[in-house]
Amino acid sequence: MLQGAAASLVGAAAGSLLNNQEAIAQEGGGDGDPTTGSLIPFHGYHQAGIVTPPQSVGEFASFDVTAKNRAELIDLFRTLTSRARLLTSGRTDPNASPDAPPADNGILGPGVVQDDLTITVAVGASLFDTRYELQARKPVQLKTMAPFLHDDLDPELCHGDLLLQVCAGHRDSTVHTMLDILSHTEGMLKQRWTFHCQRNPPRPTGIPRDWFGFKDGITNPDTTNTAQLDNVVWVQPNTDEPAWTAGGTYQVLRIVHFFLDAWQKVPISQQERIFGRRKISGAPLYALSDDAPDTFDPIYTNDPQGLITPLNCHVRLANPQTPETASTSSILRRSYDYERSPGVDSQPDLGHLFCCFQRELNTYITMQTRLEAEALVPYISPRGGGYFFALPGVRDSQDYFARALLT
Repeated sequence: MLQGAAASLVGAAAGSLLNNQEAIAQEGGGDGDPTTGSLIPFHGYHQAGIVTPPQSVGEFASFDVTAKNRAELIDLFRTLTSRARLLTSGRTDPNASPDAPPADNGILGPGVVQDDLTITVAVGASLFDTRYELQARKPVQLKTMAPFLHDDLDPELCHGDLLLQVCAGHRDSTVHTMLDILSHTEGMLKQRWTFHCQRNPPRPTGIPRDWFGFKDGITNPDTTNTAQLDNVVWVQPNTDEPAWTAGGTYQVLRIVHFFLDAWQKVPISQQERIFGRRKISGAPLYALSDDAPDTFDPIYTNDPQGLITPLNCHVRLANPQTPETASTSSILRRSYDYERSPGVDSQPDLGHLFCCFQRELNTYITMQTRLEAEALVPYISPRGGGYFFALPGVRDSQDYFARALLT
């Protein structure tokens, strides 16, 4: 009898402990909380995932929309909104019953996962064809990306009606999110291309490095300065753009393969002159110390002939610091690095998924046109990407992606 009573007490205690642990997991609190990161607000005038500090992992997927008509297109954007709202809140759908198929794929386990998840939706120029009668509402500068001088674009890695950018602290979060969205939008989207990417940790401090070993994305607008972001990133109301675009921004993706074997044969001093920055510190070339901050600004006013910072180096062509180029030299960079399976030549496919946002698409196009003459050209091969318009944010629980565009 005593043994039976003891067993009952142990069983009750275990059941209570399990229930308590489940409650903690659902609330995302308590000691030993397995969740990481935080919940980034979904609702707002702008979408998250643009000025949000870049997370460690990103997945970029481009789709052709297969909705048959305008009504189905609205259903697609409503579905995208409901899934994004749920997933970024850290919640999952409850199971209908023990005998029913699971409502969630279970990749993240039970409970809330706070992993800095953001889901950002953008549309391409091809969405504004005759299928949905949206021609008159197309953003003024949105168009299909044309190849630049040295591009080797693969049609299978370019363009798309719709772009999903999913970023989080860990790869399982982005995979879980993308699988969930695909399962709920089946029959409405056809995938064109996708890239799983990462941002390397700072080595040793400051801005992360790319596969070339240089710090990438040093020069950016101040994302805490609202006035600067309104000038550089966000489309404003009462402009030449359609009214629905206010609060959105033009997004550029460029899939750039790196020729690492060739790059490894270049002396570091020459690599630095190709980029226009020191390799160890990330500082401008005038800063000789390896401990110089990467936040130092390049200065070209006393170097008109490019004796210190070459005229054809990457950073100087991106922003020559001249009055003529001032309006086309500021963009918000939010790039990632990728690694894919070897190609037909059995060589590693490592490169850069360049991602940037700007109030005017022409800002980027003019900047990239200058870079056609950069010294980095022999070591890179742009192979895909596209131009998109990142939609304004979802304001509240009654709003949905692209509502102002579609109604």
